[in-house]
Amino acid sequence: MGRATHGAATHRRKKRILKGAKGFRGAAGVRWRLGREAVVRAGVNAYRDRRRRKRSFRALWITRLTAACRTRGIAYSRFIYGLAAAGIELDRKVLSEIAISSPADFDVLVETAKQHQPKAAA
Repeated sequence: MGRATHGAATHRRKKRILKGAKGFRGAAGVRWRLGREAVVRAGVNAYRDRRRRKRSFRALWITRLTAACRTRGIAYSRFIYGLAAAGIELDRKVLSEIAISSPADFDVLVETAKQHQPKAAA
């Protein structure tokens, strides 16, 4: 009886890893050991950054809204509070698009938010 080897499986595994490392700089795109490490690291980074991208977009929208609110004389936090009190349920992505594309509509939202501010305690 012949001896059992894992030649085909090993070849398939190496081929899959090196295909994933295609285009990597230096030896990482050609050599098995470096390629394997690079592919694993790339997968870790991709997984982490898919979540990080969502955070960075939200931060961008908040930065845009803060700038738009300041030019209209209201703080960002007061603006968001006023919209919530008025029952306007627009997310920050949509609000930042409105602030950029149609400033007149954003002015209406700011005035609505200003009207729904809590009364100052005397």
